[in-house]
Amino acid sequence: MADRIYVGRRKTSVARVYLRNGNGKVTVGKKAFEVVFPIDFIREDILRPFLLTETLGKYDVYANVVGGGSSSQAEAIRLGIARALIEINPDFRSALKTEGLLRRDPRMVERKKYGRPKARKRFQFSKR
Repeated sequence: MADRIYVGRRKTSVARVYLRNGNGKVTVGKKAFEVVFPIDFIREDILRPFLLTETLGKYDVYANVVGGGSSSQAEAIRLGIARALIEINPDFRSALKTEGLLRRDPRMVERKKYGRPKARKRFQFSKR
């Protein structure tokens, strides 16, 4: 279990999550996740898979995250944790799936098109 890397993605964020038996310590990079994610509801969102499966405090989480903003990084970590918990115990799948924690959110930024200022915006039309 300790050798396996679980990947979570959201927008342009990619999180590599390692789960080990422990006391519930969450580390992002080399910092405590309270430092990396100072907002309460984002921290709660990361721990949601543990709350649903009633495994809060049983596993230590070590995550490396690259790209995106803090919110998308948190959701990427959450997906990695959910995938890791299913690997540990397949019975958790139904609880996590009903909450939508196993779904990779496909929404991405649309690319900029040529001849336009942004992806969909047009330059101002002038009749004369």
